[in-house]
Amino acid sequence: MVYNDFTLETAVKTFQLEVVETLGLFSHIEPIIPRSHFTTDLKERLQLAFAVNTDKAKSEFVISYILFELLAHLDRRPTLFSGIEFNVDPEKGLAGMCDFLISLYPLSFIVEAPVSLSVKVPNISGKDESHIIGLGACVAEMIAAQRFNKTKGNEIPCIYGSTTSGINWHFLKLEGQSLHIDMALYQISNCDKILGILSSMVEQKA
Repeated sequence: MVYNDFTLETAVKTFQLEVVETLGLFSHIEPIIPRSHFTTDLKERLQLAFAVNTDKAKSEFVISYILFELLAHLDRRPTLFSGIEFNVDPEKGLAGMCDFLISLYPLSFIVEAPVSLSVKVPNISGKDESHIIGLGACVAEMIAAQRFNKTKGNEIPCIYGSTTSGINWHFLKLEGQSLHIDMALYQISNCDKILGILSSMVEQKA
């Protein structure tokens, strides 16, 4: 079993999480105005990604671009990992490839604690583009990050997660055994809001 095998139900049951659903959990967070060229470039990237219409294209052209803008806003202090193997506890299914991880440990060629954020790009090819798809894998990766940080002796209060198709962004927060799920979906048209939420997550303020 690996991250992608988890559904939300199995992740909650396996790791004995208390689920708290809140509409607009992160809606109070102030948006971040991106750099001047970002919005124009993002529109072009969106057109290309959805013309190709594969998860890989959306990940490469849209999602990674947003995360790069996030790092620019944070003066590249955190480290972004893409398509990396993150094996924490294979016996519990906490193993496999992660689409994106952000570590607060700067300038590292390997993942170091504390890992603060997981961004999951679910495989929705041929499926209804439901925001539920990918949540289980994202939660499993968040649990892995929490345990990884503890093992390394570098725990942080919260681990955050997001699942996104490139258009819709869904955000989560893991605090101890409490899994907070924002029932609101945030649209790419409000990319400044998405950047604000992601920045607050990395800075442990969300």
